[in-house]
Amino acid sequence: MAKITSVSPLAPAAFPNLPVIDGVRFATAEAGVRYQGRTDVMLAMLDPGSVVTGVFTRSATRSANVLDCQKKIGTDSDAGAAIIVNSGNSNAFTGRAGEGSVDAISEAVAAKTGLPANRVFTSSTGVIGERLPHDRIIAKIDDLVGALDAGKIAPAAKAIMTTDTFPKGACAEVEVDGKTVRIAGMAKGSGMIAPDMATMLVYVFTDAKIGRADLQAIVSDAADKTFNCITVDSDTSTSDTLLMGATGASGADVTGNAAFAQAVHDVFLDLAHQVVKDGEGATKFVEITVTGAATDADARTHAMAIANSPLVKTAIAGEDPNWGRIVMAIGKSGAAADRDLLSIRFGDIVVAEKGWVSAEYREAQGAAIMKQQEIPITVDLGLGTGQATVWTCDLTHGYISINADYRS
Repeated sequence: MAKITSVSPLAPAAFPNLPVIDGVRFATAEAGVRYQGRTDVMLAMLDPGSVVTGVFTRSATRSANVLDCQKKIGTDSDAGAAIIVNSGNSNAFTGRAGEGSVDAISEAVAAKTGLPANRVFTSSTGVIGERLPHDRIIAKIDDLVGALDAGKIAPAAKAIMTTDTFPKGACAEVEVDGKTVRIAGMAKGSGMIAPDMATMLVYVFTDAKIGRADLQAIVSDAADKTFNCITVDSDTSTSDTLLMGATGASGADVTGNAAFAQAVHDVFLDLAHQVVKDGEGATKFVEITVTGAATDADARTHAMAIANSPLVKTAIAGEDPNWGRIVMAIGKSGAAADRDLLSIRFGDIVVAEKGWVSAEYREAQGAAIMKQQEIPITVDLGLGTGQATVWTCDLTHGYISINADYRS
């Protein structure tokens, strides 16, 4: 696998100080699935009474782990739950062998923890098409269970990394009926990132009290507005998994609570932005907002066409304010647009309007915006009230280097 020699220039200064979530414990191990000399397996244990919800990739070639999680996610149980994740091997496109690996790991965790096998959720991330050496993971389960600790979410975030250059974490707190509800989560992802969902693994935990169906509704809505609005390279992974567990340990019932739903959204958005900021080879974080579209769906289509355009992304990498490439991307998207109505802004600078470059615009203004690490681009189509915002990064030679050497 390609070696990552430096941390993304867009990385946060440090991993956040995430709160302990009562009812959840973590452990990590070095199983040697693909990597040597680093942790590559994470186990999270949720106490009895916890509920687990999730959303997954819509890829037609999704992995055995994803298919298994999708079968299990709709079940209710008071038995608690376990989430076990390995990095280095995605267990995707591995046929019956992949299904056997999932079953073997689930049964081994169940036997050690006393959980039913349908409450063991597995995830794998890494190279596609190679059989998962699940025996190496199973050999570490005793060690993992013995090392479980509520304060070990940071090492867990590191263990699930592949080409990531930094571990990703986020948290939030909200007061509900005089009780503090805590949310903490981790994510991995830096390439093969596109909606539905992206090549991401995301695990979020809360001590809130809420039913599975109500939590699922919040998770699905928040994921659609965050993780499904980011793209690094337009490629949808076989392994995308987002799981959220609620232990109920705070005693605070958040059913129908708008503040809790907003806090979940905020944690998801923070993690989604970190994934983009760790895009393979990324040096620029780009926010693209489209307004004035005929519909919200059209706005999203236009925004993703801009965000996924190699010409737009390479221009940004070269700090070239080439607004013509944005016009091109709008025109090819297939959604409704009128050349003579649209306007384009870089930051607060009006670049183009009414089908032509703005009379007040100067190239130096656009060039100054392009030198920033975080670049806002706004397009107004002048057709209606539809709007959407997506997030992406630039496309540099670093992306090519990482992916050309990915399996070496």
